[in-house]
Amino acid sequence: MSDTSESPEPLSLPDASAEKAMQGSDTDLEVKDPGKAFAGVTGAELYLEACRLMEVVPVSHFTQNLAKPYINLSHHGLGPRGVKAIAIALVSNATVTRLELEDNCILAEGAICIAEMLRENCSLQELNISNNHLGTEGAEAIASLLLDNASYLYALRLSGNSFGEEAASCLAEALMGNYQVKKLDLSHNEFSEKGGQLLGQMLAKMSHAMTWWVIQKTGLRASWLVHLLTLISTASNMALEILDLSWNHLKRKGTAALGTGLRGNGALKILNLSWNSIGNEGAQALGEALKVNSALVHLDISNNQINNEGAKKLCRGLEVNGKLKVLKMANNPLTVEGASALVISVRKNPNSMMEEINISNVLVNENFIKLLDFVCQTRPELDVIYGEVEGRISKIPKQHPNPMKLIQKYLNEHNVRLWDFFQKIDKDGNMKIPVTAFRRAMLQQSSIPLDQVQIRELVHKLDRNRTGIVDYSHLKEQKPAQKPVEGEMKEEEKEDM
Repeated sequence: MSDTSESPEPLSLPDASAEKAMQGSDTDLEVKDPGKAFAGVTGAELYLEACRLMEVVPVSHFTQNLAKPYINLSHHGLGPRGVKAIAIALVSNATVTRLELEDNCILAEGAICIAEMLRENCSLQELNISNNHLGTEGAEAIASLLLDNASYLYALRLSGNSFGEEAASCLAEALMGNYQVKKLDLSHNEFSEKGGQLLGQMLAKMSHAMTWWVIQKTGLRASWLVHLLTLISTASNMALEILDLSWNHLKRKGTAALGTGLRGNGALKILNLSWNSIGNEGAQALGEALKVNSALVHLDISNNQINNEGAKKLCRGLEVNGKLKVLKMANNPLTVEGASALVISVRKNPNSMMEEINISNVLVNENFIKLLDFVCQTRPELDVIYGEVEGRISKIPKQHPNPMKLIQKYLNEHNVRLWDFFQKIDKDGNMKIPVTAFRRAMLQQSSIPLDQVQIRELVHKLDRNRTGIVDYSHLKEQKPAQKPVEGEMKEEEKEDM
C-alpha cells in the first residue's frame, strides 16, 4: 500500500513520449537525470519505473490489466504518489477506456496529476474519482480540464469530494464550455442553495455557450447563425445528458434555479435530485420547468419533503409534458390524495409518455386501485409502484398466481412454444421487446388474464438487469411445448417461479 501521510508537491506529468517526466518538479527523490527517467519505457515497465521513483509499492492488478479496457483500482490506498505513478503509465496508453479510482485518498495533488494525464491520453472515456477528498483545489484542476475540452471523457464521477460553493462555481463555468462530458455524478457533496443557482445557470446557458464555441472554433459568419442554432437544437451529443446531484443541500432556492435552467435546456435527459430537501417550492419550480422542457425523460425527487400540495404543483407540469417517462417520488410525505393527483395528471395529458411513477411508501386505498385500473385501460404502459392498500394490511394478502405458471398452463393446453408466444407480440421481429410495449401487449391480450402486479413480476423476471428490454432470444431453440415450459427455461428463471 502507498504512503499517503506525506504527499509531495504536485509533479508535472511526462508528455506522450515520456521525455518530460518529473521535469521542473520539487521532490526529495534523488534522480540524476529526471528528464530521461522514462525515455523509451512503456506499459508495465513504465509503471514499475514510476513506482520506483515515487517510492510506492506497485499494484499488481494494474500491471496485469494494462492491456484491457477496464481497470478497477478502487479502495487500494494509492494516495497522491501512487496515483502519480498510475497517471504516468497511462499518459500514452491506448487501451484503457474505463478507470475506477474511488476511495484512494488521492487529494488535490492526485487530481492535478490525473487532469494532466488526461490532457495527453486519447483513450480514457470513463473515470471514477469519487470519495478522494479532492476539495476546491482538486475541483479547479478538473474544471480547467473540462473547460479546455482537453480530454476524451464522456462519463465522470466526482461523488463525495467535499465540493462546496467555490467548487460549484468553477465546475459550472467549465461545464458551460464543455461539449464532451455526457454523464456527471456530483452526488454526496456540499452544494447548497448557491451551488444550485450556479448549476442552474449552467444548464440555462449551455446552449448559448455552445453556439459561440462553435463559431469561435469554426470561424462561421453571422449569416450562418440561424442554421447553427437549428443544428445545436438537435445535437444532443454536445451537452450534459445525465446529472446526479443527489445527497446535496440544494433546498428550495437551489432547486428553483435548477428548474429555471431546465426550461430552456434541450440536452439533459436524466436528473437525480433525491435527498436535497427541495420541499413544495422546489416541486413547484420543477413543475413549471416540465411545462416547457422537451428533453428530460427521468426525474428522481425521492426523499425531498414534498407533500400533497407539492405533488399537485408538480402535476401542473405533468399535465402538459410530453417527454418524461420515469418519475421517482418515493419516501415523500404523500398520502393517497397526492398519489391520485399524479395518476390523474397522466390521464389528463394526451401526450404523456409516462411509464413509471414510484411512490412506494404511500398507503393507498381501493378507490385509488380502481382509478389506476381505469387509467391503465388507456395507458397500459403505465406502472405505478405504491405501498400497501388500506384495509388489506390486516387481512390475508391477495394471492397472485405465478404469471409464468399461468403462461405455462396456457402453452401446454394449446401446444404452443414460449418463443412463438413472444414472437406474436414482437412487432419488429428482433427478439427484443421494449418493456412498455410488452406491458401493453400483456394487458391487452385476453388469452391469459394477468393483473398489474403479475405483469410487474413478469417484467422483473424477463428484464433482470432493468435494461428496459425484454430479450427472449434464448428461447428460440425450444422444442414444442409438450414438455413443461419450466423445464425448457434457464435454471435461474425456474428458481424464481
